[in-house]
Amino acid sequence: MEKIEHKMVAVNGLNMHLAELGEGPTILFIHGFPELWYSWRHQMVYLAERGYRAVAPDLRGYGDTTGAPLNDPSKFSILHLVGDVVALLEAIAPNEEKVFVVAHDWGALIAWHLCLFRPDKVKALVNLSVHFSKRNPKMNVVEGLKAIYGEDHYISRFQVPGEIEAEFAPIGAKSVLKKILTYRDPAPFYFPKGKGLEAIPDAPVALSSWLSEEELDYYANKFEQTGFTGAVNYYRALPINWELTAPWTGAQVKVPTKFIVGEFDLVYHIPGAKEYIHNGGFKKDVPLLEEVVVLEGAAHFVSQERPHEISKHIYDFIQKF
Repeated sequence: MEKIEHKMVAVNGLNMHLAELGEGPTILFIHGFPELWYSWRHQMVYLAERGYRAVAPDLRGYGDTTGAPLNDPSKFSILHLVGDVVALLEAIAPNEEKVFVVAHDWGALIAWHLCLFRPDKVKALVNLSVHFSKRNPKMNVVEGLKAIYGEDHYISRFQVPGEIEAEFAPIGAKSVLKKILTYRDPAPFYFPKGKGLEAIPDAPVALSSWLSEEELDYYANKFEQTGFTGAVNYYRALPINWELTAPWTGAQVKVPTKFIVGEFDLVYHIPGAKEYIHNGGFKKDVPLLEEVVVLEGAAHFVSQERPHEISKHIYDFIQKF
């Protein structure tokens, strides 16, 4: 890890922090919620050792990246997020027409939209956890999930500015992150009002084998500094995203793609997800989908839970191009 270089780059009105290792074709790693560049620490080392340049930023509102207006969730729309990525690529890889993209969770959502908006930028895509989701012209995602799961579902509870932050504050970043990062239940995530994290089963007393106390502290220290508003604003911008992406209703992702999901990932257990992924719907919307991998026994945070396996899956796929 000590070989990883850190730098700040002016990107789309932000001062973006990124971690970098290796030389060769660029692989852009895009993290999810509630994570950081650090989520890709294992993959960066593995791919750099095999002749690639691994680059992982802290996204808008996260970690050491500064400049995002936290009091305005509309500045966290998918167009802003993809705009950040495009500007970052212009800054760090001006001589590469296309790069490899590897992404997880919210990062996967950004990557799907990067491929919709700017397929000319992406050589091949490896997305983890969050499958492509077609825009529903009749209902935005927040309303759709509320209809399935009710008001206590975490995405519904994240909508009101300041509310969930106020509930997290007395608990502390470390306890919040420990609950979320070690969550292994395929059931949906609920934060009932007034109960906060108590409604979520406790993480094992000993942390999961893949997340040491020291690693948890790295996340906790960063979130203690930044708070959770930037991260949660991504969810608050979902209704805006639905409005802004109307022109791409029915559009396909036309980039060579590999998709990996854990058997116990809560996203994989959303009603209709498995049928969509395995019964032809996914392939119809992502015609260059080459492979779907379901990791037996794995949960949501697969890049950290199964670092070597994920690294090898990435390498095996991208070396074809």
